[in-house]
Amino acid sequence: MTDSPTCPEAHDLKAAKKIPRQKMPEREPRQRMKHFDEVPMGYTPELAQKEAKRCLQCKKPLCRIGCPVEIDIPAFIKCIVEGDFVGSARNLKEYNALPAVCGRVCPQEDQCEKVCILTKKGISVAIGNLERFAADYERNKGTITLPKIPAPTGYRVAVVGSGPAGLTAAGELVKMGHEVVVFEALHKPGGVLVYGIPEFRLPKAIVEAEIDYLKKLGVKIEVDAAIGKVATIDELLSNGFDAVFVATGAGLPLFMGIPGENLCGVYSANEYLTRVNLMKAYNSHYVTPVLRKRRIAVVGGGNVAMDAARTALRMGTEEVYIVYRRSRSEMPARIDEIHHGEEEGLKFMLLTNPIRVLGDEKGWVKGLECIKMELGEPDSSGRRRPVPVQGSEFILDVDCVIMAIGTSPHPLVPMTTPGLKVTPKGNIMANEETGQSSKEGVFAGGDIVTGAATVILAMGAGKKAAQAIDQYVRNKVRVS
Repeated sequence: MTDSPTCPEAHDLKAAKKIPRQKMPEREPRQRMKHFDEVPMGYTPELAQKEAKRCLQCKKPLCRIGCPVEIDIPAFIKCIVEGDFVGSARNLKEYNALPAVCGRVCPQEDQCEKVCILTKKGISVAIGNLERFAADYERNKGTITLPKIPAPTGYRVAVVGSGPAGLTAAGELVKMGHEVVVFEALHKPGGVLVYGIPEFRLPKAIVEAEIDYLKKLGVKIEVDAAIGKVATIDELLSNGFDAVFVATGAGLPLFMGIPGENLCGVYSANEYLTRVNLMKAYNSHYVTPVLRKRRIAVVGGGNVAMDAARTALRMGTEEVYIVYRRSRSEMPARIDEIHHGEEEGLKFMLLTNPIRVLGDEKGWVKGLECIKMELGEPDSSGRRRPVPVQGSEFILDVDCVIMAIGTSPHPLVPMTTPGLKVTPKGNIMANEETGQSSKEGVFAGGDIVTGAATVILAMGAGKKAAQAIDQYVRNKVRVS
């Protein structure tokens, strides 16, 4: 891409400060609760250019340092300023295999936007909104082009899991000339992008388009292929693969261990969201069973909790409570998701912790006993530790409880892979910079290593691992 003159306003601090951050149009709360259509509607070209002109084109862009996949943020924004929207998307794809996904679900407020120089005296550039705009423009205009792929190296890499880490690694490796086969346990690729994040936040057509792009690059994907069952890691390495990247995520739900969690009407958020998202329980043409109750309590304060709660509203639930043991300022969910939930009518029970699920004579949930909390000294996470307030117990009248308090790694791959070291929590032990595990030729990254984290952090791990795998296979001595 050749450089062209940048709009003078983009380098003028005073001019940039006079332009307010451009709000993305959204569907009206009362209407959007009736369906699963995406809530934010995207920038128009005019809004995108106006927002892009707020960028100062810093010589040492801190925003790029704040991005786990090191997108050249000033460069793609510069293209938008100049009206080269397709060029902006192509610039993004040099660094990011899933820009339309990241523009929607990446927590930019805690990463690239957080360190934007404009935050010192105002509000950051809406980097995420601009990323989404560029990626959507290219796709909607049908102007997607493929980069030139180098001649085949002859090396084969297996990627286990088709979530953000696996897809990113696959895309990077195939662009290096390697043959890549992705093995996905479920019937659709995408991992948490398809089974976890709801349609109103990340339309599945967007995920499918991003995956289709990777297939056009040459990535091969095999579904219904649970590694550890259909084949082991050792069998992959013995049958023509030079390296394996394990990116199976953290899909095993956690529970609180309180009385009554085994009652009918208690879901993990994983199961609830999988039934609705991947198995389309929200669509009357599908017969996927899912409880449709009048009053639901969702336990947790992260993005998964918000996804489950907002999904329940759209499934016709009259009252949905977010039960969270800390205050709002400690909630790990994205600010936008909390805001959207409030607009849609979620009821927040903050500084509240469940202690027992109550059931009726038939074994179904009829209430959730909780206790009020107060914040004490900070714990290891840096957040103030919640402490029970004695004598403050009360019963919340609900007929369904969804647990969204976190996940842990599925043990199938570690259990079937001798020599693969894991932590006491079951996470694969791997080098943070390379993804190299304790086993020769086996790399790992994403939630299977870090525990449940963000999409973009998993992608960053996949990108680093791909670079390390490329070096590994090229230096590998093959036995004939």
